[in-house]
Amino acid sequence: MLPDRQPCRHRLRPDRKAFWVWLALALLLLFFDQGSKALIVGLLEPWQQIEVLSVFSLVLVYNTGAAFSLLSDAGGWQRWFFVLVGTGVSLYLLKELWTTRLRQESAAYALILGGAWGNLWDRLTSGRVVDFLLLHYQGHYFPAFNLADTFICIGFLLWIWLAISGRQSAEP
Repeated sequence: MLPDRQPCRHRLRPDRKAFWVWLALALLLLFFDQGSKALIVGLLEPWQQIEVLSVFSLVLVYNTGAAFSLLSDAGGWQRWFFVLVGTGVSLYLLKELWTTRLRQESAAYALILGGAWGNLWDRLTSGRVVDFLLLHYQGHYFPAFNLADTFICIGFLLWIWLAISGRQSAEP
């Protein structure tokens, strides 16, 4: 008889109930992202800043590009390019979420998916992403971002950490 070992990922049968829980989390993150953006759009004028802390402000910025405004002045084609990329990434993450049974990996996918959907919704409905979180220190500014970007970054960092450390656990 073989010693008790953690079964490999491919032998685990995916738990479909867990899929729906993680999908609900992604949708909840989408809701928080869109709600925060609607609040800021109703509260601020473009480029208006409200200092919250000496290193953090709220500001309304519209971004037609990607991270750090990459391709923001590309003439409009980038909207549909980013919609296509966001849709492709979302479909891949849904497939991974459907097939995995690993809790932390599912959490990473749900975070990335919720964030991707938040920015995808902006691009589909207005052709631009609402950014409003601004970090700054002594005249140096980090590009404005939003909750969706935060969810994507946390999910990606979790996914990288899991890949490097090998720390994953199966659903109960």
